[in-house]
Amino acid sequence: MMIVNLYSKIDCPLCEKAKAVLRELQHEWKFEINEIDIYQDDALLEKYQLTIPVVEVDGEELAYGLIHKDFIRKRLLERMNS
Repeated sequence: MMIVNLYSKIDCPLCEKAKAVLRELQHEWKFEINEIDIYQDDALLEKYQLTIPVVEVDGEELAYGLIHKDFIRKRLLERMNS
């Protein structure tokens, strides 16, 4: 099963919206959402503090900031067909 990493933080409205988009897409495809709080890792905090939320699969950042369902759907489909 594919694992989708969601880099986020507590009290982040955009992160909650991104999580909702991913949950909606789980009705179309089977994948696991692995939510990662960037404040639990200094390296992640330094890397993502200005760009969260970030959606990543297999080390590839698919999207960040305002996450759009259609864009993520397209990117996930590309990943599954590659």
